[in-house]
Amino acid sequence: MDIGIIGTGNMGRILVEAFLDSEAVSPSSMIITNRTRAKAILLRDKYKNIRVGANAVEVAAQSDLIFICVKPLEVFKVIDEINPHLTEDKCLISITSPISTNQIESKVSCSVVRIIPSITNRALSGVSLVTYGDLCSDYWRIEVEKLMMKISEPVPINENITRVASDIVSCGPAFFSYLLQAFINAAVKETEIEEKVARLLASEMIIGFGELIKQEHYTLQSLQEKVCVKGGITGEGIKVLENELGEVFEHLFQATHGKFKEELEKVEIVFSKL
Repeated sequence: MDIGIIGTGNMGRILVEAFLDSEAVSPSSMIITNRTRAKAILLRDKYKNIRVGANAVEVAAQSDLIFICVKPLEVFKVIDEINPHLTEDKCLISITSPISTNQIESKVSCSVVRIIPSITNRALSGVSLVTYGDLCSDYWRIEVEKLMMKISEPVPINENITRVASDIVSCGPAFFSYLLQAFINAAVKETEIEEKVARLLASEMIIGFGELIKQEHYTLQSLQEKVCVKGGITGEGIKVLENELGEVFEHLFQATHGKFKEELEKVEIVFSKL
């Protein structure tokens, strides 16, 4: 099976590297392209047998499974360009959340899937969110799941939870990276610990925390109960979090959903003109 990647920006590059490092795909069976060709060339320099297509049309023509990894408002333009090569036996995957599988299915005759990856997939870990088009063939449902299992835990989702699921899986690493950096900065500011040491301790702590949850030694609630001894130091810290966090995460989801609504409206305008 030949796999094409149209767009090798941040997420497109992550998918290329994850697929190849996991050996889910061989370099010779992958063809990529990017508007700024130099970005695609950098990947070819790293993976010697990968092919670089001149444009999206060439990639679609030579691929069975095609990933479109471009900005939301550019997706339909790319689909129009490559549509003659999207035959019924192929599968098209979009990685952008504001565009539904139904919208894409109305434009093409091939199978359609939407996959929302996460930066954690670069470590062959974390979740990828999968929504199959109504007309997606059983063959491609199986093949896509097998492929994504090589780099992630593929989780099927319905359209109605697309945004919140994306917030948790795709945006979550950035949100919690920000919080962890703030945690480190405060430790350095308020105590005599060096930033390098604080960063090491915090990084190893978060890795160990993840393993505790992954291995199911504790739930989030039971872990807090184990560490937070009544009347102890951890409890004092939890009190501060309870008092100062307030509705910060409610506001976060309100903000992301508000922005998502704007993107949906922009996509709908583009879609209605096609």
